[in-house]
Amino acid sequence: MYYTVEKGVRKQMEHLVITGQKQLSGEVFISGAKNAVVAIIPAAIMAKGKCVIENLPYIEDVRSLVDTLTNIGAVCEFTGDNSLIIDSSNIEKYCATYESVKKIRASYYLMGAFLGRFKKAEVAMPGGCNFGTRPIDQHLRGFKALGAEYTIQHGVVKLSAEKLTGSHIYLDMPSVGATINIMLAASMAEGVTLIENAAKEPHIVDTANFLNMLGAKIKGAGTDVIKITGVSELHGAEYMIIPDQIEAGTYMIAAAMAGGDVTVRNIIPKHMDPLSAKLQEIGCMLYEGDDSIRVVSTGNLLPTTVKTMAYPGFPTDLQPQMTALLCAANGTSILTENVWENRFQYINELKRLGGNITVEGRVAVVEGVRQLMGAEVNATDLRAGAALVIAGLAAKGTTTIGNVKYIDRGYEKIEHKLRAIGADVKRVGEKNIG
Repeated sequence: MYYTVEKGVRKQMEHLVITGQKQLSGEVFISGAKNAVVAIIPAAIMAKGKCVIENLPYIEDVRSLVDTLTNIGAVCEFTGDNSLIIDSSNIEKYCATYESVKKIRASYYLMGAFLGRFKKAEVAMPGGCNFGTRPIDQHLRGFKALGAEYTIQHGVVKLSAEKLTGSHIYLDMPSVGATINIMLAASMAEGVTLIENAAKEPHIVDTANFLNMLGAKIKGAGTDVIKITGVSELHGAEYMIIPDQIEAGTYMIAAAMAGGDVTVRNIIPKHMDPLSAKLQEIGCMLYEGDDSIRVVSTGNLLPTTVKTMAYPGFPTDLQPQMTALLCAANGTSILTENVWENRFQYINELKRLGGNITVEGRVAVVEGVRQLMGAEVNATDLRAGAALVIAGLAAKGTTTIGNVKYIDRGYEKIEHKLRAIGADVKRVGEKNIG
C-alpha cells in the first residue's frame, strides 16, 4: 500500500492497478510531443503577442510550466484539452524559483528564453526525474559565448548581458538541452550564431520551426550545424506540436509485450525507425502507413542487443520500456545505456515482477523468463513508470504501480488509452485511510 502522512492522517496515494495477460487490439492516438512542448512553452516568453499552441499534450509538465508562466505575468488559457493560448506581452519578470521548477527538468529552457528577451535570467536549477547528473555546463558556456555572464548562488543560476552577440559555438557533445537553450537566446542576439556538433532530435527541429513562426531566422535544425541570425523582436503565431515519438514507442512496445494487433496513429513513422527495426528483429510484424504503424505480435519474442544513442540512434527514453519487453524474450538480451550514467534505477522494481536482470555499470543483461508475476511496485521516474506499466500488462495477476505522478509527467490519459485497446487498467485515487 502506498501512502503519505499529512497532519497525522494517512492518505493512500494515487496509483495504477493492472490485471495482466489481456491481449491488446485496436487503435491508439498519440498526443503532441512532450519533449517539444516543454521547450516551446518557454520559447513563447520571447514573443510579444499571442501564441496559440495546438496538439498540446495535457500532461503534468505542461501544467507546471503554465503555472510558472502565469506567476511571472503571462496570460495563459487552455482552450479545450489540446490547445493553449499564451500572451507574454506584459511579462516583466525574468525569475523562476525552485518552487516553480522543482518538478520539471526542462525548466532550464527558461534561462535561454529570459536571456533572449530580457538579457537577464534568474532560474533555479531544474528538478524532474533523477537518474543521473544533469550538468548544464554546455548551456552556460554557450550563453557566455553570446556575451552573458553568470553566477550560481544557492542553487539559482543568474545570467546577465549588456547585449547578446552572435558567436561560433562548438558543443563538446550533442546535448539536446544545450542546443535548444543556445538557440533560444541566439534568436534575439545581434549577428549570426553557429552551433556546431548540435543535437538533431525531432523536438529540436520542432522548437526551431516554432521560433521561425515567431519571426526568428534559424536554418539547419536537424543537422549538426545550426545557423541563427538574430532578430530584435518576435511576434505571436499559431503552431501545432509534432507527435510524441516516445509515447508512440511506448504503445508499440506495449503491443509487442502483451501480444495482439495495435495500430498507433498520429505519428511520424520515420521518427520510429530505430525502434521499428528492433521490434521486427525480435519477431513482431510491422505495417507502416502515412501517419501510423501497426504492430502485430504473438508474444513469442526473440532476444536482441540495444545501445542507446543520440538521434537518429535508439532513444534513451525508450530504454526502460525495451528492458521490460526483453524480460519476456526467449533468451539473453544486452542493453547498453550510452546517454545517462544511472538510468537503471528501476531494475529492482522489474525484478519484483520476476524479471531476471543483472546490471554492470551502463550495461544490463536480461535473461528472458517464462512468466512475469504481478506485484506492488513504484515508478522511480517517468519512463521507468512506463516500463512497469508494460511489464504489468504481460504479468500474471495484479500489478499495482505507485508514484503515478512520474507517469503523468509525460503520458496523457494513459489508463484511458490502454483500456481503449483492451487492457485492464484503472487509476485508484487518493483517499484517507486512517
